[in-house]
Amino acid sequence: MGRGKIEIKRIDNATSRQVTFSKRRSGLFKKAKELAILCDAEVGLVVFSSTGRLYDFASTSMKSVIERYSEAREEHHQTMSASAEAKVYMI
Repeated sequence: MGRGKIEIKRIDNATSRQVTFSKRRSGLFKKAKELAILCDAEVGLVVFSSTGRLYDFASTSMKSVIERYSEAREEHHQTMSASAEAKVYMI
């Protein structure tokens, strides 16, 4: 038997919100690490708290993850643009 579902809404109490953030952040980072190890995936995770504090995790280096993301995003946009142009010519 598992836990009951909770309603997903903003936590009004600042202390409770911070405790929940810390616990969930830890769980999220643990899952990211497990994904990287189990699946040999390159993982990068960036989280900013409500106070603006930065928390990050990278399975390799954050710089290499961000560079790879930027390159893949650029290639994806170029592919999508070419696909859109091809559709215009087909019509």
